[in-house]
Amino acid sequence: DKRYKKASPSLYPTPSRYPKENAYTTMGSSKPHGIRAARKLKKIRRINRWADKRYKKANFGTALKANPFAGASHAKGLVVEKLGIEAKQPNSAIRKCVRVQLMKNGKKITCFCPRDGALNYVDDNDEVLVAGFGRKGHAVGDIPGVRFKVVKVSGVGLLALYKEIKEKPHH
Repeated sequence: DKRYKKASPSLYPTPSRYPKENAYTTMGSSKPHGIRAARKLKKIRRINRWADKRYKKANFGTALKANPFAGASHAKGLVVEKLGIEAKQPNSAIRKCVRVQLMKNGKKITCFCPRDGALNYVDDNDEVLVAGFGRKGHAVGDIPGVRFKVVKVSGVGLLALYKEIKEKPHH
């Protein structure tokens, strides 16, 4: 049929006729290019970094204010009371914990006493050294709401007391 004429090759260029894609030919790449673009790129990156959760937590300052240790790795405190916290489902146990009032700011925190029978070495009004529980401010395992653990009791390591390497000083 003469009604359907074949289109001439110049109307539909072959892929080889297209220029190779690079920074100058891509349409709408939305990034500034060139030798004087650094300031604008830095500005865009500075604004967009706040969408990153870890960056925001590290630099906003509120995480540091909410942290009872206020940025430190360990803190000293006095034992206020001993607690037994029930483990989360499906586990069934009473995890031995202590309430500790920190010396540096007076905040009260709940700390886990690791190992079997370790709570027997901790008494009320003892000075304890407390560390994080290993998940950067999150509760660990089946112990709900407990983010810290007891490391030392009245200047002696809890592990040393447990293994009976050392004894607790009697004042």
